[in-house]
Amino acid sequence: MLNQNFIICLTGLPASGKTTFANKLKGILEKRLNEFVVKIIDPDKIRQVVMANKFDHKKESLVRENNLNAIRREIQEGHIVISDDLNYYTSMRHDIKEIADDFNIKFFIIHVDTPLEICIKWNKTRGKPIPNKIIKRIQKKFDPFNKYNWDLPEARYDLSQIQDINVEIEDLIDRLIEKLKIPESTFEEKEQVKSYSNLDNEQLDKLTRIYVGKLLQNSNYLHLKKKIIKIRKLFVRLYRTKSLQKPELSKAFKDYLEKNLNLKIPEELF
Repeated sequence: MLNQNFIICLTGLPASGKTTFANKLKGILEKRLNEFVVKIIDPDKIRQVVMANKFDHKKESLVRENNLNAIRREIQEGHIVISDDLNYYTSMRHDIKEIADDFNIKFFIIHVDTPLEICIKWNKTRGKPIPNKIIKRIQKKFDPFNKYNWDLPEARYDLSQIQDINVEIEDLIDRLIEKLKIPESTFEEKEQVKSYSNLDNEQLDKLTRIYVGKLLQNSNYLHLKKKIIKIRKLFVRLYRTKSLQKPELSKAFKDYLEKNLNLKIPEELF
């Protein structure tokens, strides 16, 4: 049986927003898949230990080794791992893929594809900016994603063009869950016992996610996916202070969707 934890391999230029993306992704993953611990492995932190005084290129191989060992250790613990690294060589991405293969788990590449000129601009605002020539050098050496079938990004993001990163990440996680076939929580089983008790905010959030997941299994609604996700969030905010039981929630959410989407949803989808 496929293990349920997995690896997300971020890749992109320095100052492209990978760490911001990684932190947002970690927070939403932990909320959505709350039975898992999510770990970000950042080689910059390893580098600070290995090269406490100053950068030493000769020690980069040790940093790389420690980075891969840390990923392997967290996967062995059953955690979800986000590799927050440049991963600009195919060989770097393949090293991480091999760990996923060893544990028979899924491996996803996410390309933070912020343009070079934006990275250079954002680099100036970093606490410790790196020389622009290094960013340009990495950009020239960046291996393309067209040589191997396994080396194709699940998604690409230009963070300078994204208005709401949370919506984009929610959409990404929906796609990953679909591929992994992971139940978003164990609540669906537990709620059978509590089906006639009032729902708290956490249950309201989880149940509406389950309903959206069921709705989007129908291809007729896939083109409305982003709108449905936004409507769900508005519904949760509106109903947080209301005391509902599960059957009432189902009807209220269905009515709310129909009103805001201006269409009729078949009863069987709920």
